[in-house]
Amino acid sequence: MQYQLGEHAHGRCSFDVIAVPLVIHVSERSTISDLRHDNRRALMLPIIKQVPKDVLLGKDLLVVAEIAQAHDGRVDDAHRLIDAAARAGVDAVKFQTHLAAAESTAREPWRVRFSTRDATRRDYWKRMEFSLAQWKEFRAHCQEVGVEFFSSPFSPESIDLLLEVGVRLWKVASGEVNNLQLLSLLRDTGLPVILSSGLSTMVELRSALDHLALKSQEVAVLQCATQYPTSPDRVGLNVITRLHSELGCVVGISDHSSTIFPSIAAAALGARIFETHIKDSADVSGPDSSSSLDEQQLASLVEGVHFIRAAVMNPVDKDSLSENQLSMREIFGRSLVTARDLALGHVLTAGDLAYKKPGGGLDFTWATKLIGGKVTRSLSADEAIRIEDVEVR
Repeated sequence: MQYQLGEHAHGRCSFDVIAVPLVIHVSERSTISDLRHDNRRALMLPIIKQVPKDVLLGKDLLVVAEIAQAHDGRVDDAHRLIDAAARAGVDAVKFQTHLAAAESTAREPWRVRFSTRDATRRDYWKRMEFSLAQWKEFRAHCQEVGVEFFSSPFSPESIDLLLEVGVRLWKVASGEVNNLQLLSLLRDTGLPVILSSGLSTMVELRSALDHLALKSQEVAVLQCATQYPTSPDRVGLNVITRLHSELGCVVGISDHSSTIFPSIAAAALGARIFETHIKDSADVSGPDSSSSLDEQQLASLVEGVHFIRAAVMNPVDKDSLSENQLSMREIFGRSLVTARDLALGHVLTAGDLAYKKPGGGLDFTWATKLIGGKVTRSLSADEAIRIEDVEVR
């Protein structure tokens, strides 16, 4: 069931009325797969939600703090990171939803073997799992502190789980862009989707976008290097403009450089989504700690991208000056003045003239015209010379 509610207040998106499934078990794939744009199932909550059909959720830009596995499976740490992200001023907090049995085998290799606590990477994913009740607590916490909650799913079952939690936006990790099973299920939810491009070619990104079949304002692609941490030569700022010109959707950056610089530069190139990992300042051993920002750095990033975005959206006209510039030019400018006291009838020489602040009087081009002329009244040193003060030859 779908209702058109009209344009968003800012004119950039419309709203869908959707209903959320009441109970979803991981075995009940039909519950989600049948939730298509025009074929909502009957098993629904009585509460109807408004979901912006805009990947930016009605905002001009979106700053996302990626918590990922920085919580190390600890609920309290996840809540502390939500608070830190909110204090930094981000728009959204993003998790990763891993269900080990649904996405991994014991043969999955480690990206970074940072701990001996887990025998296999699958064991690690298992330790990173949270219950439905805990995920709902995270979302409620995000609502309380005024940030959007969403997460990257890594299996059909995690999509089920997150729909029951109540996400309004999806993020597809770089390694899942070519996962057509996942993309199909995300498309069927009718929610906006953000894609990270770190492990995809342009051809593959176009294929993913074609498969999602979403409107341009409902999908975004982020430049991502998938290097931890990312060195300057791998940031790929040139890709920002290419994504924008060739794909025609919202673009942004998912940065792992552990600095704010790539996001600031991306903002100047038109990026509108800025994702970076957040960590506790004491975290030095987590899998993403070397490529993450602490709360203070994240706050600087938020301030910086908003500043640059405002500059980008307000181009300056260099063919004319504003009233303030004209006023300032008088303060910083210069005028022709007398270099010494001059008596009535004195014939001006070059040595009688000086060029000093403030402006607003005769400019220097008048000097040659005044030299040789007679002073029509007595003038004091440093007095601004007017045209009528000199009888020009």
